[in-house]
Amino acid sequence: MSTIKVDVVSAEEQIFSGDAEFVALPGEAGELGILPQHAPLISLIKPGFVRITMPGSKEVKQVFVAGGVIEVQPQHVTVLADTAIRSEEMDRAKTEKAMAAAREARSKATSEADLAKLDAQLAFLAAQMAAIEKLKRHH
Repeated sequence: MSTIKVDVVSAEEQIFSGDAEFVALPGEAGELGILPQHAPLISLIKPGFVRITMPGSKEVKQVFVAGGVIEVQPQHVTVLADTAIRSEEMDRAKTEKAMAAAREARSKATSEADLAKLDAQLAFLAAQMAAIEKLKRHH
């Protein structure tokens, strides 16, 4: 069985490092599926799940990413994510609370810079909430 080394890294920490049979994620131009010996590739990735199929099992690890860059080499996949959260760490109540706080802060923001920052935060939280809903439907 052939495998490919996978690293998923955010600005804060290394989220996943290990071997995989298959990796799927939301690329800029659509869904990307990566097997061992894939042709070299660099692409932007959209918010969504990186799905990592573990070797010798049907287990799939999922990591939510807020966007970033993927680099693919024949034996190695590196995902550099703006922000990444392990699926088991995603919490609906915490996300809803963060969305409410961001909306409140946005209603009081006065500068364009603050508004832009809060809009980006709200977009990330909305993508995270959609991912939580998707996870809930599949479990």
